[in-house]
Amino acid sequence: MKHISSRDNAFYKELKQLATSSQARRKAGRSLLDGVHLCQSWLELRGAPEHCVVSEGALANPEVAAIVARADALHAPVTALPDALFGAVSQVEHGVHVVFVIGSPEPAAAPALVESSVLLDGVQDPGNVGSILRSAAASGIKQVYCSPGTAFCWSPKVLRAAMGAHFVLDIFENIELAPLVRAAKVPVLATSGYAAERLYDLDLRQPVAWVLGHEGQGVSDALLNLATHRVAVPHAGKVESLNVAACAAVCFFEQLRQTQA
Repeated sequence: MKHISSRDNAFYKELKQLATSSQARRKAGRSLLDGVHLCQSWLELRGAPEHCVVSEGALANPEVAAIVARADALHAPVTALPDALFGAVSQVEHGVHVVFVIGSPEPAAAPALVESSVLLDGVQDPGNVGSILRSAAASGIKQVYCSPGTAFCWSPKVLRAAMGAHFVLDIFENIELAPLVRAAKVPVLATSGYAAERLYDLDLRQPVAWVLGHEGQGVSDALLNLATHRVAVPHAGKVESLNVAACAAVCFFEQLRQTQA
């Protein structure tokens, strides 16, 4: 295990950049997994990280010690930082101080829509994107396509909200969605609070592609016009619509309910 104590260390400066700058993460093609749960999930589902970084004070924590030992056994470099330095690397308040540096996975060219999938059309809030990824993974959906303008899926906030869902999904970013929808081999269902068709009236016992839109503007008119169905989630009360992440969860699990009935 290597120990770093200087703020001027080149690796430490790189860590701070990755922790605080989306531009730096995109340029480097790397992301940070912050905290015990994400690091454990990566080890179980993907294997060794590029680097394991831990605060010296966290080494006494049994869960952290086990993560460090597993990373070391997989021949990942392990570096310990003084607690005061680690604070600039972690974005989690009151968290357990362990971080993995990973290469942000980049799948090959996006395949055609031939199975159940999710298309995110300008969903900008990282918490919403992470929640949608988590619901998709939990309901058995494997593929997620993100348009330009959708929050970067490998940002710390999206990673924390998704709670490891990234590691069982194929995520395609900066995808122009319209050509994908035109060539789809499965029905494309675009959600809209103004749609005439109700979610619960649809037959979802087959693969479908769900299109979910921007928090304020919804799915773009271009994609609404291309969709096989425009779908509304019925709700009681006087609120105008559901949050996009809540809408996604309702849709995905209604499909799961029907396929398992």
